[in-house]
Amino acid sequence: MASGPPARVRLALDWTPNTNHTGFYVARHEGWYDEAGIDLEIVPYSGTTPEALVAGHQAECGISFQDSMTFAVAAGARITSVMAILQHAASEIAVLPDSGIQRPRDLDGKTYAGFGYPNEVPTLKFVIQHDGGRGEFKVVTLDSAAYEALYAKRADFTIVFTAWEGIEASLRQIDLRYFAFTDYGFPDFYQVVLACDQDWLARDPDAAKRFVGATVRGFQLAADRPDDAAAMLVEENPGVFDANPELPRASANVLAARDFYVDAGGQVGRQTLAQWQGYSGFLYDQGLLVDANGAPLASPPDYASLFTNDVLP
Repeated sequence: MASGPPARVRLALDWTPNTNHTGFYVARHEGWYDEAGIDLEIVPYSGTTPEALVAGHQAECGISFQDSMTFAVAAGARITSVMAILQHAASEIAVLPDSGIQRPRDLDGKTYAGFGYPNEVPTLKFVIQHDGGRGEFKVVTLDSAAYEALYAKRADFTIVFTAWEGIEASLRQIDLRYFAFTDYGFPDFYQVVLACDQDWLARDPDAAKRFVGATVRGFQLAADRPDDAAAMLVEENPGVFDANPELPRASANVLAARDFYVDAGGQVGRQTLAQWQGYSGFLYDQGLLVDANGAPLASPPDYASLFTNDVLP
């Protein structure tokens, strides 16, 4: 038990609660934040990105992604990833099995239902071209309606988060065929990370270590006991999963079985320079990283400054 009054930590969510957030809810359910002297305040997603809230000192930490965090830091945000929540890419290209699309090069000339992020088209072009295609396709930006457009055959392919929307489709008995980016030479990346305010990390490193330490315990339990972790996620969020009560448990089991929560050594949270440099370097090479004025970066960012393992237990 930490001495003195508890330290308030505001955690900004990126969406409604889901299994990317399980470890936080497990740690809260088990009393590990209380034990560590942390007063956790979960800030629901309200349309403002977690990166903006953390950079604006409206939250100490937030749920982020390797690409989103790299974009934010390039534009001047003073934020750092303190742990990898999902160690690998969990998003994949999805098509319907009866579409005749057997591999990425078959996507040439087809219609992509997208989400409007700047890295989508370059990523898809890379995968298609590395499978021998031209990387030429039509794009319609539909955001969260992209999935239904694919299922209704109004689009030919989209990018699906396999451990959530992919499972949701399976529970609806919608079969999908997937193409993993990394099967075609694309660099692996941290699908989800915990980004924190650099000023807060410098001002209160002890509280940061206690917060991250309790969080790591939560995600370790999610890796080891996915059914129990999913039950805690549901219990901590009454009513959120009523429409699809099977989804959290099914997702939790996929994330645990496929070692998304742990690295090759079985550790939660650890990050490597190679993985940050690989994918964030791709974003730079594609000219996607811009400064606060919207001008492309003239030189690569300091990839080592994007993350730290120093806050991990």
